[in-house]
Amino acid sequence: MNPEYPRIFFVGGGGIGMAALERYFLSQGRSVAAYDRTPSPLTAALAAEGVTFCYDDNPDVAVPAPFRNPEGTLVVYTPAVPETSALMQFFRAAGHRVIKRAEALGIITRGSLALCFAGTHGKTTTSAMAAHVLHTCSCGCNAFLGGILRNYDSNLLLSPSSPWTVAEADEYDRSFHRLQPHIAVITATDPDHLDIYGTEEAYLESFARFTELIAPGGALVAHTGMKLVPRTGPDVSVFSYSRNEGDFHAERVRVEPGGRLFFDFVHPGGVLRDIELGVPVDINIENAVAALAACWLTGRLEPQAARRAMATFGGTERRFQFVLRNGRDGRVIIDDYAHHPDELRAGIASVRALFPNRKLTVAFQPHLYTRTRDFAPQFAEALSAADSVVLTDLYPAREQPLPGVSSRMIFDAVTCADKHLIAKDNLVDWLKNRNFDILLACGAGDMSFLLPQVAEFYSEK
Repeated sequence: MNPEYPRIFFVGGGGIGMAALERYFLSQGRSVAAYDRTPSPLTAALAAEGVTFCYDDNPDVAVPAPFRNPEGTLVVYTPAVPETSALMQFFRAAGHRVIKRAEALGIITRGSLALCFAGTHGKTTTSAMAAHVLHTCSCGCNAFLGGILRNYDSNLLLSPSSPWTVAEADEYDRSFHRLQPHIAVITATDPDHLDIYGTEEAYLESFARFTELIAPGGALVAHTGMKLVPRTGPDVSVFSYSRNEGDFHAERVRVEPGGRLFFDFVHPGGVLRDIELGVPVDINIENAVAALAACWLTGRLEPQAARRAMATFGGTERRFQFVLRNGRDGRVIIDDYAHHPDELRAGIASVRALFPNRKLTVAFQPHLYTRTRDFAPQFAEALSAADSVVLTDLYPAREQPLPGVSSRMIFDAVTCADKHLIAKDNLVDWLKNRNFDILLACGAGDMSFLLPQVAEFYSEK
């Protein structure tokens, strides 16, 4: 990033994608300030690291005096912030350079060899796995991740001597069109963000455009069975992957005593045997195949380091994260970011595989009015596979209410007999009085902040 900007102001700075950029600029010795609507554990961590945070969008309050000068101050914003924002209007009127988060990430990664992970779901875990593998190998990497990697308690990895950068490529608002992949991985293209794209065809077209951006001499690794028709250049290699088939896939999957999960990684050059998953969840087999495929294509994958990295991978926060293991009466609480019907299905299936013959309660906080409107029947179908379902208030995030759209749209269509609609403010007390066995809490909203209270109540002391 141009050194002429010693000061960076982030509008919507409490988002996970923004956090990696804030940490990057802090590492360069720049002054960083940010606004977000509400404080959170992430904003508290960023503030402790040196970001000046404000939660009032009044420019007189939010913008420190040095940042008011457009000379030397760059403004980075997330597309979730509307142009009607008082801060956005202030910065534009004052003549600041104002760019989207994706543009900033594109500028930062442009001079490197970028591994970009895109897809409706799976991209956060897969990119985090790849970053951990390369970081463990001698080549190292820089990484800008969409989740906190628990191995490092951060979503930013820095290796100044490495030519490789791992980046999560977000399709929201076509942000990933700002990136220049050397190796691109596409995990899924199930329709999402229809508030932006309108139709499945437009959504697929956006991914096709993303494949056009892969640099000559680069590669695309795409999940088998997708509707996507890539438009890669003639000098770009195209590979397929999945759990069981494709150019990259897994063989000899086995669970050994103590729940240890192993598989062999099959690639075009042979087989890397005996990969152990540090987070032994079935869906992570496929995630690991995609991550290892991208790393193998760099030509820098070291077998022993790769085995060590996959075995020690601690996962990312809120991606099938155990909040409580073996609590009172054996209770288990799992926090999962799942906010798409396919992610819900995968999460429920993973719990069933890990804990067969145990009763599963799924607590779900729908995320966004538009997503609820577009996928209510699919959400209900996925949730109906649980033994018990509790739905709480819809989390609006960046959106204004839509008439007739609420959690009840999903609730009324859920077919399992034991279902409940509970206000989020009452959820902790309700769960404390609920004789659940396994609790899977899903959603991309703020319900996860309540889970530690429930876990403490049911923990063995």
